[in-house]
Amino acid sequence: MNMNLAPIALFVYKRPVHTQRVIEALLTNPEAKSSDLIIFADGPKNSKDHAGTKAVRQIVSEITGFRSIEFHFSEMNHGLSNSLINGITDVLERHERIIVLEDDILVSRNFLKFMNEALVQYEPEPRVASIHGYVYPLESELPDTFFLRGADCWGWATWRRAWSEFNPDGRALYQELLESGQLKDFDFDGFAQYTQMLLNQIQGRNDSWAVRWYASAFLKDMLTLYPKQSLVTNIGLDGTGTHSGKSKILNAPIFDSGNLALELDIVESTLGRGAFENYFRSCAATSRQEKVLNRLRFFRQLSGR
Repeated sequence: MNMNLAPIALFVYKRPVHTQRVIEALLTNPEAKSSDLIIFADGPKNSKDHAGTKAVRQIVSEITGFRSIEFHFSEMNHGLSNSLINGITDVLERHERIIVLEDDILVSRNFLKFMNEALVQYEPEPRVASIHGYVYPLESELPDTFFLRGADCWGWATWRRAWSEFNPDGRALYQELLESGQLKDFDFDGFAQYTQMLLNQIQGRNDSWAVRWYASAFLKDMLTLYPKQSLVTNIGLDGTGTHSGKSKILNAPIFDSGNLALELDIVESTLGRGAFENYFRSCAATSRQEKVLNRLRFFRQLSGR
């Protein structure tokens, strides 16, 4: 690939097995050997985290196979949001582009090629906020790539110009969404839970930088490019994550062969948005069914049946 490859920022914490798998997957990308890897390791939150954080740092200290490796080991625990926000900002003060991964995002062998080609293609397009590697397990027929309004957070890339639009003030973001009457659109016609996620962040019930990144790009009417099939999978939905439990509903098979044509028409995809709305609608229906079943099981247990 005859281009200046974007640096890869990898954020790790206390999951050595996950971290090892993420690195191994990255190294299957031919572009890895020509890419700079920048690792941000957050410090332990308490004494229970010392063993995990130490094991992770040992693993990343032994990495080879990239053009260069830069380490940022924090002695303090900054938390997920602060670590990501500060790390991304730091890299983009020194570079024009960035590819962002966390320690639970497993990538395909085509991931770096896709990210770098898209970063070059859309760099001069001010309306494009980011490139995303993950897509939900959608059932609709979609073009190779498509745009949706906003931004996303599982295996993604962006530019300094776009990240400058990030607003960390969740309360201000919510107020603007409310006053402009865009909350329903923000929630994909009311079927997603992004508004509640943003309110929870404001109230300190979660530490989501991602919902603020989505809201920031959404309010600026910026777009993110998605592939029709996922180039990453999240291996952290197994109960090991600090901010996630166990879930299979987001599992998507990795697309690991062939090239994806980059969308030339920089507008939000009606097909893509409809596919996301249908997916969120089906998730909401599944959630309601599970709640009903759980209530039935509970009452059966009470009655001894």
